[in-house]
Amino acid sequence: MREPESLNLAHGRLAALAWGDADAPVWLALHGWLDNAESFSRLAPLLVERLGIRIVAIDFPGHGRSLPRAEGGDYPIWEYTLDVLDALDALGLDSAPLLAHSMGAAVSCLVAAAMPERVERLVLLDGLGTLTTEVDDTAKQLRMGLIQRRRSRSTVPRYPDEATAIAARVAGGVTPIDTDTATPLVRRNLDVEDDGHVRLRSDGRLLRPSLVRFTTEQMLSLLNNIEAPVLLIEGEQGILAERAYAQRARDAIARLTRVLLPGGHHLHLEAHAVDAVAEAIIADSNETTRRHV
Repeated sequence: MREPESLNLAHGRLAALAWGDADAPVWLALHGWLDNAESFSRLAPLLVERLGIRIVAIDFPGHGRSLPRAEGGDYPIWEYTLDVLDALDALGLDSAPLLAHSMGAAVSCLVAAAMPERVERLVLLDGLGTLTTEVDDTAKQLRMGLIQRRRSRSTVPRYPDEATAIAARVAGGVTPIDTDTATPLVRRNLDVEDDGHVRLRSDGRLLRPSLVRFTTEQMLSLLNNIEAPVLLIEGEQGILAERAYAQRARDAIARLTRVLLPGGHHLHLEAHAVDAVAEAIIADSNETTRRHV
């Protein structure tokens, strides 16, 4: 298997990994919160080979090898939409399919709703829409965000070695993840220091609660404005399943195909689940091609 090509986009602000031939049709891949472009390191080679495409996966700012936001900056979910547009522009793409996981799926939904001319289709991996806050909780959400921003920024975690850093991700992840799945994500997110210790590259500001979130009604309205076809692949042990909001979100999208597969939130990176994810995407892509012939 060929190693991915390392890229720098948007005047060096965004790091990326690319799989596939440089002249093949490009899909832009968007990772989840606290992950990075290595999120697609098992899925991308399968899709590239079978579909004859090129997949470019960016590291969002503050993640992986990309630069953090400027001092005084922040990480509201809608700010990432500009990073997606910058990446498309840097790649010379008027539009492209978006392959997106978790937070990346949320960002891709916002781009597709607001800028439909830039999005050809969405392939969403265990993510749909953004986190929301109910109207009556607006002040509470703002208070949490303000209090966190008035505190000193926490130091970036430092570990004696890579194995300890990986173990910490497995033990402290927001969603369950095993060592094999966590390893590529953690490796791309480490800097090795002079004494041999390793330090996470993630910007500590990513851990602060949002000052403001979309309400459920706003998010459903945005989803209702998505014109592109959507393939939603969910893990049976993922974060969506039969939750009431997830069902409302699915119902809001006009052209949605849902596939439920064995696996967790990172099913596209799980060794036992990735082949089935790839087959679902390939089957949907082939069906899309047949409909347009």
